[in-house]
Amino acid sequence: MAVLIAFLGNPGSTYKKTRHNYGRLVCSDFEKSFPDLSWRKKFNAIFTELKVGEKARILILCPDQYMNKSGISVAACVKFFSIPVEKVLVVHDDLETPFGSYVFQRGGGLAGHNGLRSISGSLGSNDFYRLKMGIGRPVRESVSSYVLNRFSPLEESQLPACIESAAGFLYQILLTENLGTQPPGRITVFTS
Repeated sequence: MAVLIAFLGNPGSTYKKTRHNYGRLVCSDFEKSFPDLSWRKKFNAIFTELKVGEKARILILCPDQYMNKSGISVAACVKFFSIPVEKVLVVHDDLETPFGSYVFQRGGGLAGHNGLRSISGSLGSNDFYRLKMGIGRPVRESVSSYVLNRFSPLEESQLPACIESAAGFLYQILLTENLGTQPPGRITVFTS
């Protein structure tokens, strides 16, 4: 059995610490549990894999394209390894979830997220899992400006705890092979 986990973000140092790169920030913490990972370029992404037990493995993918092209990388990996859509987990920023929380769910709408729209279009399905990392909605600025900016100073001080919690959650469900049995729901690390 193979599970694909795709951590979304935009490539390059310009976007490294922005809200839209929340998925990649979670990946940086998640990979600390696996110091021997060997990353390589594949599927228009950076890619690695973990062996879990004798047959199971976890494929880790960070698309190396802009958010609205994420589906190209995800679909290429899914096709190459013959992964069913219900074994795909996408970690991404989410405007509809308050900062300090994350939501685990399978399927659902795309909420205007260009990365999810690209993945859904490339896979032909919305039935993949999501770990939606809350960034909340902007008060004054446009959505595009908001997601491409850094977190506020208060959020940046709370960000490590949110990321660590989400990475721990991923570790728990993926390494215990509970992707399909974990109930959906919201986990709150901080409340505003």
